[in-house]
Amino acid sequence: MSRLADTFAQLRETRQQEPGLVAYLTAGDPDLQTSREIVRAVARAGADVIEIGVPFSDPIADGPVIQRASERALAAGSSLSAALSLVEAVRADIDTPIVLFTYVNPVVRMGTDRFVERAATAGADGVLLLDLPIEESESMHEALEGAGLDQIFLISPTTTEARMRRAAELGRGFLYAISRLGVTGAQATVASSAKPVVDAIRAVTSMPVALGFGIAGPDHVKEACAYADAAVVGSALVQALAETTPAAAPAEAERFVRWLKGRMQ
Repeated sequence: MSRLADTFAQLRETRQQEPGLVAYLTAGDPDLQTSREIVRAVARAGADVIEIGVPFSDPIADGPVIQRASERALAAGSSLSAALSLVEAVRADIDTPIVLFTYVNPVVRMGTDRFVERAATAGADGVLLLDLPIEESESMHEALEGAGLDQIFLISPTTTEARMRRAAELGRGFLYAISRLGVTGAQATVASSAKPVVDAIRAVTSMPVALGFGIAGPDHVKEACAYADAAVVGSALVQALAETTPAAAPAEAERFVRWLKGRMQ
């Protein structure tokens, strides 16, 4: 069983005690060294899965908060190679599953075979390629599966049942349900389309489901986990880190994740 599969199996056993949380961080924001410490802090705080976003110059699926994080990370020298080095650096210290969250372009530039080899060697557990259509993903799926890496697929409110079934056939670890159409970004409420998209996924597969886009606080996390296996929080966490200093960022990351998990005393 993969680290992701094991984590989600445990979450299903304990979901009544504590909500599942996937925490998103941009690799190299605010700088590469601080970013490593932030990842370690998020793991200490109890994040169940950590998504490491690869900074990209044209992040079309991301809202302004993560776009600015990508800009800061790129200015600090981050890249796909740096993100892989970050995973390798923290893997010795943490057991939390790590998913690389990236667009296709950086992978193509590095070379698929080299990327897959480095990701596996670094200790990543899964890969989510945001803009790779499922119809064109079989060769990537074979490469990732051969290296023991789970491929994560996105499911939106407009995804057809046929494509959901295909994502479940090829996907491993979990399916990432998008609560609403549009780009990433914290919202005041969980979208009304969130539960229906999770229900639609449940109708075709027993794979774990993590729900993201717009989830910003512990009430949202708890609500999402009433029907999904975990909630994904990205923009709200990234914004909290942007509002503090690099020196204080790891402590703020730990505090914020503990707050999201309902662990604040």
